[in-house]
Amino acid sequence: MSADRTPIAEFLRGFEETVQSSAAQLLKLSDDQSQERRSNDSWTRKQILGHLIDSAANNHQRFVRAQFTNELAFPGYDGDQWVDVQRYNDADWSQLVQLWKLYNLHLIRLVSYIPNNVLELKRSKHNLDEIAFKTVDQKDPITLDYFIRDYVDHMVHHLDQIFEKPSADI
Repeated sequence: MSADRTPIAEFLRGFEETVQSSAAQLLKLSDDQSQERRSNDSWTRKQILGHLIDSAANNHQRFVRAQFTNELAFPGYDGDQWVDVQRYNDADWSQLVQLWKLYNLHLIRLVSYIPNNVLELKRSKHNLDEIAFKTVDQKDPITLDYFIRDYVDHMVHHLDQIFEKPSADI
């Protein structure tokens, strides 16, 4: 589990700063750069950003539903299939960046309204051993706070991939 115990308001400020600054950096990439792959077998930058949009969409409903139940068990999704079917490489780069940015700003707003007792409620029933970025053993109780922070860790991981220079061997 994450050792990050930053108060939620401070955490959300950092989340928003990451979204705002990353969106500005993303918009500096050309359409050609957005279609570069990091290696022969990886997604393009557009596909990675599309995956982050899919992650925002899936976690949006999870964060809402978690407020009405004592468990954190949600359907998973196949990231490769979602990216393929939505043909992110054919999308306009600036529109993808705007969608990603606005969706995450909405998530920040949503999370800011979740009461602390809901964020900190230990949930014994969960499937974060399957759907979390940093998985949690099914026998270990977990909080919505952990799951939200895990979402941001996943996002930052993929943003780092986008900003990484592609391999020269492509």
